[in-house]
Amino acid sequence: MAGQAAPDAGGEVVVDIDGVLVLAHSEEQDAAKTWKKTFGHHPLFAFVDHGPGGSGEPVAGLLRPGNAGSNTATDHIEAARLVLAQLPKKYRRGRRTLIRPDSVGGTHDFLDWLTARGRWLSFSVGMTITDAIHQAVLKIPAPAWTPAVEPGGEIRDGAWVAELAGDVLTGWPKGIRLIVRKERPHPGTQLSFTDADGMRLTCFATNTTGSPIAALELRHRRRASAEDRIRAARDTGLRNLPLHDTAQNQIRLEIVQLALDLPAWMPMLALTGDARRWEPQRLRLRLFSAAAQLVNTGRRSCLRLARHWPRTDVVTSAFERLHALPTPG
Repeated sequence: MAGQAAPDAGGEVVVDIDGVLVLAHSEEQDAAKTWKKTFGHHPLFAFVDHGPGGSGEPVAGLLRPGNAGSNTATDHIEAARLVLAQLPKKYRRGRRTLIRPDSVGGTHDFLDWLTARGRWLSFSVGMTITDAIHQAVLKIPAPAWTPAVEPGGEIRDGAWVAELAGDVLTGWPKGIRLIVRKERPHPGTQLSFTDADGMRLTCFATNTTGSPIAALELRHRRRASAEDRIRAARDTGLRNLPLHDTAQNQIRLEIVQLALDLPAWMPMLALTGDARRWEPQRLRLRLFSAAAQLVNTGRRSCLRLARHWPRTDVVTSAFERLHALPTPG
């Protein structure tokens, strides 16, 4: 129904996995001290990315205690299992599904599970800069660095990418590629001990072949949109989990995901342009609070919108697009 706006319009489904800390203000079941020295829960979410022109929808939510590890492979595997169960059958195995977590997903157990025989999923996983990776980066010759690119195809100023090889790949799944990016730090950025020559280093692993490393780095960089999905989740009920029992809070977590589905699919089907990327707060302000009057005349019901409302054209065009959709089934 969504046509070219569908998440798999490009022949691939991209799934971002990310954790979020939810504070608790009372003694709740499984609430515990978090790694940020706060108190609450540490859910793990998975979102299907709708591409740079859209938002994203939740497909899995795993409620965990506040002291759950960020890089616990068993939790990432369980979240991935829940994701695959939600996807159409043709995307449950094979390279048409890309799993894209941040560096906490860069564990041996998780990557071994993704690439297990009979599963063969694609991945683009952030990696921690270890001493071995740092030493390998220092040995990369200058001609091996390729300029990073922006979404529009132009060169990204002050950023370069290169692919690592050799001993740093030992012990990882067969076919893994390790790509590193160095970039001039933005003003105020604090460098770490693993950064080199005043450049900020980031690294990720993938098993995708046949694409330039600059394009692969851009694809992985786009996983930052998961933070937008987390922010939208907070706007739809994830700011706290107020119930006492874990089972009750798990139900609330499911309700939050249902609430997120509405501002994900409605813009995909009904809106165009920048409006497709509006988050819940902006949707409430610009669309859901539009002044209107429901008028019944004869055997028809008409929705009359105020002419002076600045987004009236967005609402009317959305109704027209929804009316033009084919009947499901």
